Amino acid sequence: MSYTLFIDADDTLWENNIYFEQATSNFIRFLNHSSLQPEEVQAVLNEVEIKTGYGFANFTRSLIAVYEQLAEREVSTEDIEQIRSFGQQLASHPLEIMPGVEETLVDLTHRHQLILLTKGHAEEQQLKIERSGLAGYFEHTIVVPEKHPAAYVQLVQELQLQPAATWMIGNSPRSDINSARAANLNTVYIPHPHTWTVEIQAIETAGPGKHLTLQTFAELRQHF
Repeated sequence: MSYTLFIDADDTLWENNIYFEQATSNFIRFLNHSSLQPEEVQAVLNEVEIKTGYGFANFTRSLIAVYEQLAEREVSTEDIEQIRSFGQQLASHPLEIMPGVEETLVDLTHRHQLILLTKGHAEEQQLKIERSGLAGYFEHTIVVPEKHPAAYVQLVQELQLQPAATWMIGNSPRSDINSARAANLNTVYIPHPHTWTVEIQAIETAGPGKHLTLQTFAELRQHF
């Protein structure tokens, strides 16, 4: 049977969050707070990021906002420039395709309709898609501000898809799995050890859609 496969990008097709984690670690060391533990600083940053938005530029703005909020010394121009450098390093980092991804896409595209579906800052995500060299395997490449249930419902309607024959594949329980299941889609969860903590939720398996949990992207070839 031929399916429509929505496939996530960041941390499913290529590495992403490990670089944000490294930048965050550098920032926490630079902040050097006398009483807050690293996980407490991370929690503050998460809250600010959710309000500020996705992408390298917004991440940098979030770092600056948290520094201005938590710094235990007078904030200098040099401090702000150092923090900017943490975010700027993300923009120039080489794109690292996950193992087995391209070979699997080559195989799947012969049998199924593949749609790359990612969320975030539109221009930044499109640039990553272009740099990846993977766009040619997808019938559509779509960037949305958020992957919530309404976004999936809208895409299914616009593309005239059948939910029972449509799957969402990704590493984020909140955005890729639970939101898609709330829209009655089938789902494939491929865990990544460095998924953003904001995206971590218990997987909701209730509902009409089917669900699979795989350990690697390459395992998709055994099921599709």
